[in-house]
Amino acid sequence: MTIRICHLYPDALNLYGDRGNVLCMQKRLLWRGIRCEVDSLKIGETKSLSGYDIFFMGGGQDFEQEVLLRDLGSQNGQSIRTAIEDGKTFLCICGGYQILGTHYETKEGRRCGFLGAIDLYTTGGDKRLIGNYAYRLEEPSGTETVVGFENHSGRTYLGKGVKPLGHVLKGFGNNGKDGTEGVRYKNVFGTYSHGPVLPKNPVLCDRILSTAIHHKYGEEELLPLEDAFETAAHAKMLHRICKS
Repeated sequence: MTIRICHLYPDALNLYGDRGNVLCMQKRLLWRGIRCEVDSLKIGETKSLSGYDIFFMGGGQDFEQEVLLRDLGSQNGQSIRTAIEDGKTFLCICGGYQILGTHYETKEGRRCGFLGAIDLYTTGGDKRLIGNYAYRLEEPSGTETVVGFENHSGRTYLGKGVKPLGHVLKGFGNNGKDGTEGVRYKNVFGTYSHGPVLPKNPVLCDRILSTAIHHKYGEEELLPLEDAFETAAHAKMLHRICKS
């Protein structure tokens, strides 16, 4: 069994140690004896994405997103949309999550067209939504809690019928108003959680891996791992966040 991960635009979307999510997925596969190959797609490159099972996009600053959008206007953008509709697994963080939507409208009213892969959009705000936060996953993503760090001025709003990844327990989430956090569309997991998010949320990591394995092989049961340290880190952060 082999799972192939493609890290999309690591040269532009690389804030807050988000690359650690790729390392976490790779390690948790290898610890189970599942072969894992990691590749990347950088700005200016074009390659077929059909052979990958998991795609990762991290966060980036507004300037970096604008540079990236020119590249996404090429064949790469269509390849990403096709992979999403084909049911490939995606984990997209902050700016990488926003890019999946239809557009971003700055607080001055300038509109930037995004990928349009999912019915959601983002608007710019005056105040940054920042801090450690926690949310509870919603089915089909599970019902466990997730802890992370958010830092975004964008307010994301989901279209009618589009499901959030979870609901906020403490913090801001998508927009600080409706209590939603992230998006779950087909096999896409979109979230504002930096950190990186997966090392201290092993249940979420394994759900993402199971989704990819099920899509490729028709199996999704993963052997359990000894997660005492990861579970303790999660519990510690959840207590700290909800107590504050």
